[in-house]
Amino acid sequence: MKKLLPAFNTRIGLIIYLILFLWGKTMLAYFIVFNLGASSYEYILVLVNPIGFSLACFALLLFIRRTSLFYLATFVLGILASFLLYLNILYYREFTDFITIDAMTGGAGMFQHGFDFGSIPVQIMDWIYWIDLVTIVILFIAKKIKFDTRPFGAKRAFIIFSLGLAIFGLNLWAGDYMKHQLILRRAQSNKTYIVRYLGLAPWMLTDTYYTDLAKQQRKEAKPQTMKEIQKYIKENRYLSPNVKMFGTAKNKNVIEIHLESFQQDLIDLSIKGTDNKEHVVTPFLNSLYHSQQTYAFSNFFNQVGQGKTSDAETLLETSTFGLPAGSLFFKLGTTQTFQAMPSVLKQTSGYSSAVFHGNVGSFYNRINAYKQMGYENFFDQSFYDATQPNLSPWGIKDKLLFHDSVPYLEQLQQPFYAKYLTVTNHLTYTMDDEDLDPSFATVDSGDKLVDGYFETAHYLDQAVQQFFAYLKSSGLYDKSIIVLYGDHYGISGSDLKAYAPYIGVDSNKWTDYNDTMLQRTPFMIVDPSVNDGRIISTYTGQIDVMPTLNHLLGVNTENYIQFGQDMFASGRSDYVPLRNGGFITPTITLSSPNAKNYYDTQTGLPITDPTPEQKSYIKKIKEEVAMELNMSDKLNNQDLLRFYTPEGLKPVDSKDYNYSFKSTVARLQKQQKGLGANSKSLLSQKEDKSTLPLYTTAIPQLQKNQDEPKLTN
Repeated sequence: MKKLLPAFNTRIGLIIYLILFLWGKTMLAYFIVFNLGASSYEYILVLVNPIGFSLACFALLLFIRRTSLFYLATFVLGILASFLLYLNILYYREFTDFITIDAMTGGAGMFQHGFDFGSIPVQIMDWIYWIDLVTIVILFIAKKIKFDTRPFGAKRAFIIFSLGLAIFGLNLWAGDYMKHQLILRRAQSNKTYIVRYLGLAPWMLTDTYYTDLAKQQRKEAKPQTMKEIQKYIKENRYLSPNVKMFGTAKNKNVIEIHLESFQQDLIDLSIKGTDNKEHVVTPFLNSLYHSQQTYAFSNFFNQVGQGKTSDAETLLETSTFGLPAGSLFFKLGTTQTFQAMPSVLKQTSGYSSAVFHGNVGSFYNRINAYKQMGYENFFDQSFYDATQPNLSPWGIKDKLLFHDSVPYLEQLQQPFYAKYLTVTNHLTYTMDDEDLDPSFATVDSGDKLVDGYFETAHYLDQAVQQFFAYLKSSGLYDKSIIVLYGDHYGISGSDLKAYAPYIGVDSNKWTDYNDTMLQRTPFMIVDPSVNDGRIISTYTGQIDVMPTLNHLLGVNTENYIQFGQDMFASGRSDYVPLRNGGFITPTITLSSPNAKNYYDTQTGLPITDPTPEQKSYIKKIKEEVAMELNMSDKLNNQDLLRFYTPEGLKPVDSKDYNYSFKSTVARLQKQQKGLGANSKSLLSQKEDKSTLPLYTTAIPQLQKNQDEPKLTN
């Protein structure tokens, strides 16, 4: 160490050591945290890519002559570089994705308020990503190394800077040689290539460039492009509804329950708990899944991208895909033109609408995106008692959200379209002891996140069961259809090793196929008026929900821009496109367009030698998936719906909506009184007697305080 210390006493020595430390930390992240999927020859670029860019950035500091300014700038850049690396590590652990500028500024909730920062997946060994900076600071304080007061010299600084650019340039050339048009084409289809070949910082800059490009595309967008998309939808996506199913739920309330991070493999799952007894994880949802009043889809896949939960909402509410990178809600939601479910149902069938969510309204920019969608009401965290006992890391606990929503739900004019966004079953799957079910024992897998996942899923199951009991006792159940869906996977990354045995998979044989099957989530339509409910094996996804519900509610979608297809219609496409360009068909699965293996969907075995027929089929599906994603991206990036309004609809004016607590309460009360005997709200039908007493009080927080929630803030 004594031999190394003198090098710290020079400006160039300090910078070289910072770059070496940064390289080492990046390698740890590359090989331990990130799944870059590099092949043998690609590892050369993986090893080299942090060096050129880092050297060029740090070399710029050598032009600074003032000693104090040089050292201040050097430490700021060192902290910033480590911070961006560590932020990517945290983000990847949670979302299996690389962070973007949009995500950092709130697009995926990374820096937004409304959740406990303790839920961020920090690990005990993470100190290693900061040890270099801490060590250097300590050495400076201890005067083991000293400031170098000698300016480095512009000529020498330029040489170092040029060397960094040259290394990065060679890096870029090699990457483009391996994957043609790396920046121009690959960056928009598979961000992993940019990280693998160029590094994290170039990826973030590339994404920022394409974000700005999308804004420019909006300015240059032309109505003719919208006509091309209309033609594509008419010729390739629209399907006539199933005559027997069309209008079967006409004028019924629609209640959507968003099952946060809920995977299909939780359905019918039993685990052996720490008490050595078998426990069913989700008994109530299992009963719905097998009910004759439920149309349940066993091959329903999430199709989200970086926007995760908000992407699921985009898919379900608009039948378009989220963006290739970032959250559409955050990036575009404030000004986007939507033809979304709440607006369509209001204008075609007289529906009122509402969202119930236990987090703050700014989370994912919902408070603006919902206005653009035409939601009349948004009951966010400000409408509930958000004191600490009532909060999970991501908002109001699910049992309380359902319970405390009743005073608002019963004021909605029927028929209504209402969505509940649950949050308790969210990473890192932790609960207060008082919320645990004493009769349910989870597993001891050696992974706390996996153990907790079964507990929070069980809690969500109980919350939904309590809400269903209320719907039945209040009379809303028979007047409604209830839609339940999972938004995205719950377990990923290194936690899969502990999780795999519980879903019958050998963790040592885990493949891309297993990852893709993990994207399967529940989708159920509960209709109390039917008795032919069944489990349907059709391969389908979130993009298909809107046209399916529209047709059940008797809404003609022939002239609408919807990329999904009615799940009950005949003639459906036989593939489910994934946001990354992969796909699932009943016979072949491809996890991403650049994956090395195709898999037999039914057996999970790799297809090592595709037949000519299979090759032709794969080529066809790849092209169709790429076209569908491309058309959706054009529509959203260029805001093309501003050029087209179907007959019978009019554009949404976001200025018509105000989600503040006082405004909402006043509006609901005024509406109730103004309609008088014509009011169709549940509260009016009960002669202004609240139905809240019908709700169970078997909720720990209510048992502490039996007072009903007040409509005051």
